[in-house]
Amino acid sequence: MATVTLGGEVVNLAGDELSIGDMAPVVELVGRDLASVKVGGSSDFIQVIASVPSLDTGVCATETRKFNQNVANLSDVKLTVVSMDLPFAMGRFCSTEGIDNVEVGSDFRSKEFAKKYGVLIEDGKLKGLTARAIFVIGKDGAIIHKEIVSEITQEPNYDAIKKVVGGGCGCGGCGCH
Repeated sequence: MATVTLGGEVVNLAGDELSIGDMAPVVELVGRDLASVKVGGSSDFIQVIASVPSLDTGVCATETRKFNQNVANLSDVKLTVVSMDLPFAMGRFCSTEGIDNVEVGSDFRSKEFAKKYGVLIEDGKLKGLTARAIFVIGKDGAIIHKEIVSEITQEPNYDAIKKVVGGGCGCGGCGCH
């Protein structure tokens, strides 16, 4: 498992460790409207799954806003932000922030996503939440990019994501960072 820290303190992750080339597990999450949100597996889109501890933190909110501003330009990419936040809180965040290009999904019921993707924080102050991570899944369902952010209070590597989703994302300079 990847070494992850929170403010310099090591936290352990639980669940299955996935690698590039592995098939992304299909997981059902709860959307902001309580409807089912499916991530993983094969799709008509490239899937970018961003797991965050909570949308109610500065870094997570900034990351989600950046993705929302830039994902609209990507016609064959579907981005989902996953956290343990309650669907109502996710809905309120999206409404307040004008988030309409990003799907949000809560893993609060079963923690199935966190376990199957190996991002469940099992100790420390954020025990029970999801670590900050990015999974990019090709249309065939295989993981083509993975980043477990080593320091939870840091944003992911947007440049690496852009390269994977279409050679710089193909939108003419989306400014994902």
